[in-house]
Amino acid sequence: MKSLHHGICSIALGLALSATGWMAPGALAQDTMYVAGYGGSFERLMRDSVIPPFEKANNVKIEYVAGQSTATLAKLQAQRSKQEIDVAIVDDGPMYQAVQFGFCAPIQKAPVLDDIYPIAKLADQAIAFGIGVTAPVYNTKIFKEKGLPIPTSWGDLGNSAYKGQLALLGAASTTGLHGLIMVARAKGGGEASIDPGFKAFKDEIRPNIVTFAPSAPKLEELLQSGEIAMTVVARSRAVALKKEGLPLQAVEPKEGAAALMVSMCPVVDSDVSTQAQKFIQHMLSPEIQKIFAKAGYGPVNRKTELSEAEKEGLAVGDDAVGKLARIDWPTVNQNRAAWTQRWNREVER
Repeated sequence: MKSLHHGICSIALGLALSATGWMAPGALAQDTMYVAGYGGSFERLMRDSVIPPFEKANNVKIEYVAGQSTATLAKLQAQRSKQEIDVAIVDDGPMYQAVQFGFCAPIQKAPVLDDIYPIAKLADQAIAFGIGVTAPVYNTKIFKEKGLPIPTSWGDLGNSAYKGQLALLGAASTTGLHGLIMVARAKGGGEASIDPGFKAFKDEIRPNIVTFAPSAPKLEELLQSGEIAMTVVARSRAVALKKEGLPLQAVEPKEGAAALMVSMCPVVDSDVSTQAQKFIQHMLSPEIQKIFAKAGYGPVNRKTELSEAEKEGLAVGDDAVGKLARIDWPTVNQNRAAWTQRWNREVER
């Protein structure tokens, strides 16, 4: 355990300081907890709004370790014999791997768990604290000007009416992978039968594509410039761009929009396991859920109160959450490397 020696030294130092009057009577030594999660705007959100109230209420210092999901998973793998991370925050795909590899400890029962949507409960050891939604998005102005049909299915990405109007991310990205899986479902397949998805992309969708963009921001640039009329992105980003004046509308495919769960787990062998469990509960509380919702993450707690404006673009309520398509990540994780190679060879060549 990472801080046994540190803990003994802290206790000894605390006793010494107390004896000399440097520590106030009754004061307790402050524990340190390590939370690993996304960087960028998410890190700022955590540091500014999520972490401070927890530190104050629990007499704990949180060290935030920023990195992509794959980087956090790699840290857990490298530190297998002596974990330094106490709470790990990663996307749902890598989280299923973390659970499979034995990195996550069981989540203790707590009243707040009774208020969580079932889709967020990934395993006994892992839970989502926010729901992202991936869906086709189109420019209403261009669609109206060109008389393009409004799509109602993921399979409609292959409609020849959209030739030269479409740009997508590749299957190496989560968004691109969502598209492949959902097209496969629309064509009668799915995670366990991906061939219909590849066939549809090769024969129907590829001819419509202007480019496979290297990143989500590049897709947004193409939308803003009018070079494309449709793509597949996070629905919350479409709402943000719409608020900036871009005439975008998200599709509600009959197969459902794909759910992207941002998830967390308490890490095994933590020497602050009690605080780690409390932090999980903190992240799921209605107050913190509201903070995440304002940043574009759909709440997983039914008791989160949002205004109509705050709900826009998010899956809120049992009905909306129930319509989302949940990805079978254990099956995907077994095949993802092979699918990426096949995608590069057959589709994005």
